[in-house]
Amino acid sequence: MYRKFLNARSPLRLLEKGLHGGLGPGNLGIVVAGHGVGKASFLVGVALDELLRSGRVLHVSMAHPVSHIRDHYDTVFAELAATAHLEGEARLHVDIDRNRSIRVYPKNEFTPAKLREAVKVESETAGQPSMLLIEGLDFETISREDLADFKALAGELAAEVWMSVSYSKEQIAKLPASVERVADLVSVALALEPGDDAVLLRALKDHDNPNLTELHVALDPRTLLLTRH
Repeated sequence: MYRKFLNARSPLRLLEKGLHGGLGPGNLGIVVAGHGVGKASFLVGVALDELLRSGRVLHVSMAHPVSHIRDHYDTVFAELAATAHLEGEARLHVDIDRNRSIRVYPKNEFTPAKLREAVKVESETAGQPSMLLIEGLDFETISREDLADFKALAGELAAEVWMSVSYSKEQIAKLPASVERVADLVSVALALEPGDDAVLLRALKDHDNPNLTELHVALDPRTLLLTRH
């Protein structure tokens, strides 16, 4: 299968349909889940979809070392290539590595200024990112001003910004209080919850739409791939 057909058949097209067009450039999206449920795999899946569409991704983490994140990408890409019988696997893997950058920070040292500095370096040396992933941000302590700065940067870059948020329980009935206090800055919020045979994806917020629809997308805990459900 060629990459353009793979993109067209990606479960993320279903996600975009369920979210009335997806996250969209200039917006902040979050994925909420309990520890070990699949937040990192969701972010990697979203990033790979963007990379296969010839976008550029900057992945920032305060949760894992660079080697762990790179291995996670390699694992998910290998499963995707095998499952989809992807043509030109080796060449595409090189393209993905070239168009994805990974930066790791201690939690107490990551700020919007640090992210702006990283984006500036990436833009000057490799190209402006079309997607930013921020893994391990502490929503319990982040200030409204800092989150607003992240959103402003998303607008300046016309990029999508996805963040992961840890939750103390596996079932998530509504937006966590740490997110609710800044919900007006967040365009899309998704919950990952363990199901019988897959990790289910559910919308907690869909822009300003009051009616949240079923997304029909899940995460396969065996392959770590996003799948139709």
